[in-house]
Amino acid sequence: MRIYRWITMPAEIIDGKRIAAEIRAEVANRVSRLNMSPGLATIIVGNRTDSATYVRMKHKACEECGLVSFHHPLPEDVEQKTVIELIQKLNADERVHGILVQLPLPKQCNEEQVLGAVDINKDVDGFHPVNIGRLAMKNREPMHVPCTPKGCIELLKRSNVQIHGKEAVILGRSNIVGLPISLLLLKNNATVTICHSGTPNMAAQTKKADIVVAAIGSAAMVKKDWIKPGAVLIDVGINSVPDETSKRGYRLVGDIDTKACEEVAGMITPVPGGVGPMTIAMLLQNCVTAAERAVES
Repeated sequence: MRIYRWITMPAEIIDGKRIAAEIRAEVANRVSRLNMSPGLATIIVGNRTDSATYVRMKHKACEECGLVSFHHPLPEDVEQKTVIELIQKLNADERVHGILVQLPLPKQCNEEQVLGAVDINKDVDGFHPVNIGRLAMKNREPMHVPCTPKGCIELLKRSNVQIHGKEAVILGRSNIVGLPISLLLLKNNATVTICHSGTPNMAAQTKKADIVVAAIGSAAMVKKDWIKPGAVLIDVGINSVPDETSKRGYRLVGDIDTKACEEVAGMITPVPGGVGPMTIAMLLQNCVTAAERAVES
């Protein structure tokens, strides 16, 4: 009788920082070939610390890649009319090729109406209803694709992950990630299942998936026994959990129990350092694309 010893290899880490750096270098090269500097305008309403941090990171990335940024902070109690009037001015400003409205907005501002005021050509966040509608339709292409979902697809493609013909399960159905990533995977010929708060047994769905995208906002929710051996795991979640060993008193984790799941998965994105860096890289890419189109027209 022969006895074989099976050795479980840990999952390959998909390095979002490295891939994002490659894309930023590509963006900088494209900018150098233009006879102008692409412009990104950001609008932030209120004083949320996390939103302010994200916007600063975006402006810093613009500077590093040769883009010009225009920042427009507005008070928490600003009227929606004022926000839309600012957007209309930016729509008409030839220096501005991309407009980003930092979400969330305060309750007096209707998100659909505010985002709908952005010129679809300058909608570098990809959230305009027309761009989302085109993404949802066969044989249609949006002017821009939402940055985080687009970044997830780039991670898969640049890691040589086959999407065509594969089973993909999305955890979460948000307008920002869950819905658009499901549409992008469909466009790449995956068979897609979306799980959400009404799904009775998520584990039964993820267990059959070749690709799992977790964007549900629940720390380490996806466990080892949820995963099909060899599956590719894309963790969009970012959650803070208490950690007395950290100077900050907390640490960041994703929606996937990374340490446990990497014993089963084939590939996995870390948190932080996975999807996060890709979001800003895709924003820069979208903005340069908008500038190139403006030059051509």
